[in-house]
Amino acid sequence: MYSKPFLKWAGGKYRILDNILRELPQGRRFVEPFAGSCAVYLNTNFPKALIADLNADLISLYLHIQREGEDFINYCASFFNPENNTRERYIALRGRLNSSNDAKERAAILLYVNRHAFNGLIRYNSKGGFNVPFGKYAKIYLPFKELLAFYEKTRSTKTEFIATDFRSIFSSLEPGDVVYCDPPYMPLSPTSRFTAYSGNIFQEQDQRDLALLAQDACKKGIIVVLSNHDTEITRKLYSSAMIKYFTVQRFISCDGDNRAKVPELLAIYG
Repeated sequence: MYSKPFLKWAGGKYRILDNILRELPQGRRFVEPFAGSCAVYLNTNFPKALIADLNADLISLYLHIQREGEDFINYCASFFNPENNTRERYIALRGRLNSSNDAKERAAILLYVNRHAFNGLIRYNSKGGFNVPFGKYAKIYLPFKELLAFYEKTRSTKTEFIATDFRSIFSSLEPGDVVYCDPPYMPLSPTSRFTAYSGNIFQEQDQRDLALLAQDACKKGIIVVLSNHDTEITRKLYSSAMIKYFTVQRFISCDGDNRAKVPELLAIYG
């Protein structure tokens, strides 16, 4: 039984936690440079954690839950009502997310748009504006139990949340850290595109930089585990690591009856 993240997340790791967790040994601190929905963090057991992401709105949401707990969750609940489950209200609140300078309001609306957006996507345009269309869900509920579990996790594990890129995180690693990386995936084909969920495109050079940083960390006695698509390029990138291969069943678009098995890998350094 694993704790479920409260956010919907394309490519989330909840369904393959067995594959990932068995590769993570115990250590003094768990480090995750690409937080995403925090599915892995929620199900680890370390005394300390460093959770980072380039998406400042996402990190702000996690920080507000950590600092304010149930009071903030109840504030989020004020956005979850039938009147707000319409295209018009969604567009208006999405506009508030993009224009507001109030960190608490932005954090709560991010949760709202995640649960109401098409396929629960988190995506920004080149100007940093959240741009996912309305999802047309018949019923929407506030994931109170999952939010509370996240809050309790931040209390039981001394956790630092920080909005920064993976290079900064790797520069701060110390012996005893155990690192899990879930970067934007390498495309499966030349016509595929990276997902710019934080408003930035993750390029092939970023993939190469990440692989080199993992190699360097390994030389310092730091264990690093990376997820990615299983492609010819990723096999070459991670050639100095131990690689484990498997397939993941994914939904195609919003058709729950249409699933595809996608080849993935875990690269284990250390």
